[in-house]
Amino acid sequence: MSEPVRVGVIGCADIAVRRMLPGFRADADTEIVAVASRSLEKAERVAGRFGGRAVRGYAELLDLKEVDAVYVPLPAALHDRWVQAALDAGKHVLAEKPLTTNATRTGQLLDLARDRGLALMENVMFVHHPRHEAVRRLLADGAIGELRALHAAFTIPALADTDIRHRPELGGGALADVGLYPLRAALHFLGPHLEVVGAQLTRGRGREVETSGAVLLRTREGSTAQITFGIEHAYVSRYELWGSAGRITVDRAFTPPADLVPVIELHRGGGREEIRLAPHDQVAATIAAFVASVRAGAAPAEETLRQARLLDDVREWVA
Repeated sequence: MSEPVRVGVIGCADIAVRRMLPGFRADADTEIVAVASRSLEKAERVAGRFGGRAVRGYAELLDLKEVDAVYVPLPAALHDRWVQAALDAGKHVLAEKPLTTNATRTGQLLDLARDRGLALMENVMFVHHPRHEAVRRLLADGAIGELRALHAAFTIPALADTDIRHRPELGGGALADVGLYPLRAALHFLGPHLEVVGAQLTRGRGREVETSGAVLLRTREGSTAQITFGIEHAYVSRYELWGSAGRITVDRAFTPPADLVPVIELHRGGGREEIRLAPHDQVAATIAAFVASVRAGAAPAEETLRQARLLDDVREWVA
């Protein structure tokens, strides 16, 4: 068997502590060897929980020879600098979404990783959950006829005023934080050739970034996608696929807990069928995909770049 991938973590963000560090610790194919923070005390506190060496400073972690790969959960605006630094140090990288704040830099970093034989993967976890592949199989089998439209939404309750996602200088805003998920679902099911034909981004009262939005997309063949997202809303995480002969509904689509029994609702012929799947941990599935990419020396890049371009297209539409 291959040796575990030795992981260093650059930053002690909430998602790292709640989801990814427990996932790395539980995976036999990864070993946490270092945790870095600007505060040594914070690094020591997190490393004490999950293992590894506490390091003060991100650059200091990248100098460690025992680190094979780094996980980057920093604010979006800092990804560009530290992903580049990690690749320059010869490290594989798993970075939180969005990989960068614009498609040009995303493409450059993906090219750099490819040229150096390194895996660079964006941490969009829901695409690794088998429920969505099951939906794709239903579509391929003609379960709802010809696909006509996708309706997808991801909204979450209001964040604390101090949350970094309210800060434009750190790459905040609802589009890249939660809008990315239903936009990625549109790419996942409708294919790569999506055109923005309408978009609206709205700032909540007193906010400096967009807190909600809606996007209308179309394919070359005429199928449409209606996307809704926001960070000051009741929780919604779902998509529907409408076809010529039925529709498919998936609830709790983007961030399901590991113990959730995934359900696919199939509506056709005036009836409703529930397709139940086994629970699945999409954090573990994402880590497994990253490990496979590290061992292959490359990670899939096309969807990441298409997603970045789609986010840019939305911004350009409303500019």
